[in-house]
Amino acid sequence: MIEGPPGITVEVAVAWPELQVIVPLSLPEGSTVADAIELSGLRERFPDLEISPERLGVFAERRSLDDRLRDGDRVEIYRPLKVDPKVARRLAAEVARGR
Repeated sequence: MIEGPPGITVEVAVAWPELQVIVPLSLPEGSTVADAIELSGLRERFPDLEISPERLGVFAERRSLDDRLRDGDRVEIYRPLKVDPKVARRLAAEVARGR
């Protein structure tokens, strides 16, 4: 675990089909989503990682970079969708019907 001043313990998670990474952190009370991402080292470890405010959450609930974290939170960095979920469901239904 990366040590820091006493306060809260959080995780920063990112996943691709072939790799999932979770970084545990100790942060000062009042730390934000942006603080956790910065201190996680994920930007340096994965230079192609896209961190977009539209694709951030804490336990699958959308959050912004300046939202404050609570003890036990898991910051999640979501990857861009390759296919719109509505299109994917429609295509799957067409395949199931034999088209």
